[in-house]
Amino acid sequence: MHLSHAPAPNQRIALPTEREASTIPRPASPDGSAGGVWDYPSPQQFYNALVRKGWETPEEHIETMVQIHNFLNERAWDEVVKWEKRVDPSTKIELVRFRGRPGELSPKARFWLFAGWLLPSRFNTEPPFDRHDWIVRRPTTGEEVRYVIDYYSAPPEPDGSPVFSLDVRPALDSVGSIKERVFAATEETWSSFREEPGKSSH
Repeated sequence: MHLSHAPAPNQRIALPTEREASTIPRPASPDGSAGGVWDYPSPQQFYNALVRKGWETPEEHIETMVQIHNFLNERAWDEVVKWEKRVDPSTKIELVRFRGRPGELSPKARFWLFAGWLLPSRFNTEPPFDRHDWIVRRPTTGEEVRYVIDYYSAPPEPDGSPVFSLDVRPALDSVGSIKERVFAATEETWSSFREEPGKSSH
């Protein structure tokens, strides 16, 4: 969806219209032109999107929100690349499309909320503040893989700086993704078992 750079109705502060380039590769256009990288929305576009969704946000905080948005998505892409390198260390993946799904809890997020309800002293009781689904393409095979990203707020630093955590993983849409998730969940345990001294088998 195209977002206008025009000021929103009743907007009091002029917001920048420059867009920052990400490091996230995008596929070539249908006309055959090179894909390049995705561009992040400008502060004005970001504000217009919030207005369209009916979310009230002080205009003076928009530029900071855009900086946080861009930072979190760069970290999310780093995590996606780490997952993909498990499959192919020489991978050069592309982000084909994405969808924001705020308010829609993933099955994993629901599980952890339930755990927090049972044991609030041990588990987080706050739901993620946002969710994205990213579709990644492996150019060598043409396969597309869906990733789920849950964005959480964490307690702020002593100086008041905000802290966030991301839960990035392939969706359980295929046997391959299920195997990757199981392997990642058990890798650390098996690694410590193999390195534990005094163990022998007969």
